[in-house]
Amino acid sequence: MTLNEQQKYPYRAPGSDVQSLKEALVYKLIFGLGCPPSEATKTNWLNAALLAVRDLAAERWLQTTLHLRRDHLRRVYYLSMEFLMGRALSNALIAEDVYDAMREALAELGQDINEIVAEEGDPGLGNGGLGRLAACFMDSLATLRIPAIGYGIRYEYGMFRQVIENGKQVEQPDTWTEQDIAWQFRRPSKRYTIRFGGNVHYQGEQCIWNNSEQITALAYDQIIPGFDTDVSDTLRLWWAHAGDVFNLGDFNKGDYFAAIEKQNTSENVSRVLYPDDSTTVGRELRLRQEYFLVSASVQDIVRRHLKENDDLTNLTDTIAIHLNDTHPVLAIPELMRILIDEYAIKWDDAWAACQKIFSYTNHTLMSEALESWPVEMIGRILPRHLQLIFEINEHFLSKLREQGMDDDFIRRVSIIDEEGGRRVRMAWLAVIGSHKVNGVAKIHSDLMVKSLFADFARLWPERFTNVTNGVTPRRWIALANPGLAQVLDRHIGKDWRRDLEQLAKLNPLKEDAAFRAEIRAVKLDNKRRLAEYIKDELGIKVNPEALFDVQIKRIHEYKRQLLNVLHIVSRYNQILKNPHGEWVPRVFIFAGKAASAYYAAKKIIHLINDVANVINNDGRIHDLIKVVFIPNYGVSLAQIIIPAADVSEQISLAGTEASGTSNMKFALNGALTVGTLDGANVEILNAVGEDNIFIFGNTVEQVEALRQRGYSPLLYLENDKELHETVMQITSGAFSPEEPSRYHENLHVFSDYYQVLADFRSYVEAQAHIDRRYRNQDKWVKSAIANIANMGYFSSDRSIADYARDIWRIQPLPDVRALTGKQREDGKPAVEAAKPAAAAPQKPKSRKH
Repeated sequence: MTLNEQQKYPYRAPGSDVQSLKEALVYKLIFGLGCPPSEATKTNWLNAALLAVRDLAAERWLQTTLHLRRDHLRRVYYLSMEFLMGRALSNALIAEDVYDAMREALAELGQDINEIVAEEGDPGLGNGGLGRLAACFMDSLATLRIPAIGYGIRYEYGMFRQVIENGKQVEQPDTWTEQDIAWQFRRPSKRYTIRFGGNVHYQGEQCIWNNSEQITALAYDQIIPGFDTDVSDTLRLWWAHAGDVFNLGDFNKGDYFAAIEKQNTSENVSRVLYPDDSTTVGRELRLRQEYFLVSASVQDIVRRHLKENDDLTNLTDTIAIHLNDTHPVLAIPELMRILIDEYAIKWDDAWAACQKIFSYTNHTLMSEALESWPVEMIGRILPRHLQLIFEINEHFLSKLREQGMDDDFIRRVSIIDEEGGRRVRMAWLAVIGSHKVNGVAKIHSDLMVKSLFADFARLWPERFTNVTNGVTPRRWIALANPGLAQVLDRHIGKDWRRDLEQLAKLNPLKEDAAFRAEIRAVKLDNKRRLAEYIKDELGIKVNPEALFDVQIKRIHEYKRQLLNVLHIVSRYNQILKNPHGEWVPRVFIFAGKAASAYYAAKKIIHLINDVANVINNDGRIHDLIKVVFIPNYGVSLAQIIIPAADVSEQISLAGTEASGTSNMKFALNGALTVGTLDGANVEILNAVGEDNIFIFGNTVEQVEALRQRGYSPLLYLENDKELHETVMQITSGAFSPEEPSRYHENLHVFSDYYQVLADFRSYVEAQAHIDRRYRNQDKWVKSAIANIANMGYFSSDRSIADYARDIWRIQPLPDVRALTGKQREDGKPAVEAAKPAAAAPQKPKSRKH
């Protein structure tokens, strides 16, 4: 197509038909990207498609915002260090219901939508389940018409790009921003000063924070379109900009290093997700990141409130701030600082407002994963906030002393941990400063109030609740598994995308041989797709007819990828001893990143690849086992792997996984879970029935009893020949002959904190049960259908409805189209109709409560 031919496609805001999308694509290429269609690259076409579909979403996004401003409605603000969003284009096309039309429009312009979608990289805004949960929640918030803004950091390099070299994880920069993907709006006017360091003094009753350093937080907005609704929400990401600290004088004198050193140091705050915290410098950067996020966000929240309201008297009526884990907990003293220091609100009133505004989700019971910061570090970097934390703590403890609580109780609940170096316990601050605290699975919430927060639950039993996690069916079926989506549409209609409980209609169909054949065919197609990916990317040929056994998640000792490896090696040994046995061919698939400073987790990755190298090249086993580690795990890769899985590995030690969400995604796509009674596995068991899941291992109570008695892994080694043989092979170098001592210490068999050896025999027996079930394909497919059919509860829509009703006290927006008129007789855009008839004179903003 030439520039002259563009005249055939005069631009207007696109509709959902093929012709208008074609016009929009060409217009965006020429006038948005300055690129003639005949010379456009795949990235150009991707950005043109993003700009076109963004236009579709923008009007209702503005309508939502205008409606909220006009009616002063309550919003929820969701603060999270991670938002693992995945590709924007495909998700937006699904939400706008124009996927098929865009496919045809691109095809008529000579482009393949699959190639264009694949051109988009995953935004490096998250790492694992925490970030993906936040992304699912943003999707559901918009779909359920809940007015919300998510706040995060726009990391320049994400966490890292994982490559495998000689079996080892190597971290490379994730340069996702270099694609310059067109979905986000840069907001130069939305900027806030973030301060660090200095000292605090008083002028009368006024506290003055004289900071020694400051940077600017600059906003980038991303539309979160709701599915089949006129509402769109916002994800606002902050980028650290330090242009104000560039020293032109030093630069002009030729001292270039001095000129840019301070600028680079300041901008490091938004450079990388989760910097290596094995050093003091890395830990300080992490603290600065967390404060950067909350300070920019809380300033923005207060500014928006005052733009829409006369003063702060109704602040608790219009905002709810949710803290996704402990990372954003500094928002509590930051809001206190703003209310007290900038708006002269009395301390008691400010604190009462905070406790009504904040709510907190706990994601872990493991003490080593609960954030705490040295008092000295906070005092040096955030002196005013440390002062406020001390005041909050003293206010809290004074009330407890008045109630007659003893010194030991006071010590246990104090925000300041005085033992082993004075540290600020962020989870404690979150509980004390929030009106609601929730766990993310029933067993996790029960354990939370019986163990970690038992003292606080004694004080405020009504403060604690449960909201089981969920996942969005739009991405995890409609996008990830279009073959399954088509089968569901034919048999139960399309409403499951908005009401996942509709899947229950599938239960009777598992007795229908024709339906089982359809489900089986979809699974096989998905396995072929993954097998092709593995061959193309890794050069490993796998059999799609084999059982695909998958464990994809962050690499961590508590998730027990090591237990999986021990079973693989044991199975390998048994096949060599009995090559003519009734073995079910298996492909064991791993993916996940280890934190850059987590030596033991990185060693597990090395072990997986060493075991794969030996087994995959041993002709004696005739491809009965293949082991694959797929690098650089992310959302887009998960969308290929999860629909292809037959078995979902959810094998964390009971009591360590708060919930999990991959367990839900796998079951939703017809994989059978092998897992412990941990996290949401317990609720999945109750939903799908014990015949359709493989439960093994010790319970939470048994794990604790073993610890109390003095757990001895050597006893398990001595009493299980297969286990002993397996461990000795690994530790003696059978899988690392070039370095026989490589795994001598890494297995931790003499401590085994996560009780891998204690659960080994039960796990092997569960795997044998899987083999027996898989040989009967009719029975297996019935179980797969039972999993799909009974996953309705695990929708993130249900989770968000629970949060909105029980924690945030917020109502869905009414239909904006009904308020503004879908079609106006005067022909003006609907956005205009959402404006107030006349702007009332604004009263001055009060500095008093």
